[in-house]
Amino acid sequence: MQNNQVIPFNKENFQQIFSKAFLLVIVISIPSALIAEYLSLPLAWFLGPMLSTSITSLMGFQIKIPRIVLSAILILLGLYIGNYIDKDLFEQIHDWAFTSMIMLIYILLSIIIVSKYLQKFSNYEKKTSIFSAAPGALGPLMILAEDQRTDLSHVATAHLIRLIIIVTVFPFFVNSFYDVEPVINTEEIIKNQNTMNLIILIFVSLIFIFLFEKIKIPAALLSGTLFASGILQITDMASYQLSSNIIDYCLLILGASVGCRFANKTFNEISKNAFHSFVATLLLVLLGLLAAYVASLVIDKNIFTLILSYCPGGIYEVAVIAIFFDLDPEFVSFHHIIRLLMILFIVPVILKIIRKKTQN
Repeated sequence: MQNNQVIPFNKENFQQIFSKAFLLVIVISIPSALIAEYLSLPLAWFLGPMLSTSITSLMGFQIKIPRIVLSAILILLGLYIGNYIDKDLFEQIHDWAFTSMIMLIYILLSIIIVSKYLQKFSNYEKKTSIFSAAPGALGPLMILAEDQRTDLSHVATAHLIRLIIIVTVFPFFVNSFYDVEPVINTEEIIKNQNTMNLIILIFVSLIFIFLFEKIKIPAALLSGTLFASGILQITDMASYQLSSNIIDYCLLILGASVGCRFANKTFNEISKNAFHSFVATLLLVLLGLLAAYVASLVIDKNIFTLILSYCPGGIYEVAVIAIFFDLDPEFVSFHHIIRLLMILFIVPVILKIIRKKTQN
């Protein structure tokens, strides 16, 4: 029976930590991360494992990251981003209403334009094109797509190619044009902190994670942890700065998890839809750049922060890029959580409209 818990505390998931499939992930990921670091690639500990595990998956090898491990990594990532939240943040929140409205328009235009392209040039069925055109929310959309009896292979391939392109290209793009030293420093050591604060943060985070999962807030592992961190830090109840060394390990597992999504897929299956998925991704990126430009007219933010906020990447993957380049991770994360909420609201509404039209 499938376990749908956000943090799967059971014997099977703990046993998977010692499985051959996970051991192979580690054996592949560490050398590829070191090679990427030697080549001075941006986000080396993310891109190296992502590319190596993607190739390994497509070659037919069985690799898998236990959900309990991935959940722990995502909580650590949330705690790290949560450290950016302070009282000054509330002075900016009223501006975020405008950028959230721009996000809504961006999502609507993306679904309309990209789905029309996929229908006309790749012969995607209407529902399949809508699911494939959404700029994010792969996991929840796959569940909805299955319920709607759409072509799951087309939907999954379109989103996976989009994700790979975004998380591969964006670090190089930002690194080329944004002149800043990355904040991740493997020599940084955080000292003289009260460990009890970390225990309190984790405990309260777990409460909000389970609560957010219960009320169906997307990305509960990140949004719950950010909410808990924000409350505790703003009220001066608890704060804890995680060592940036920890982020390297988060990057490794997160990068490998992207590659593992290609399990049970073949090079032929991916290549068959690659061109149109690439064009669809390009359209989503161009629309995102337009949204970022419009947002820059109404809010005083670094343009790269805005570009990252409207890029159609995975919420956790984009969050680590924001952390790495110190591009307002809390602002970026907020907008990607909003993006997920909007997509999960908009797509069912569009499908309902289509169903009514076909019935008439």
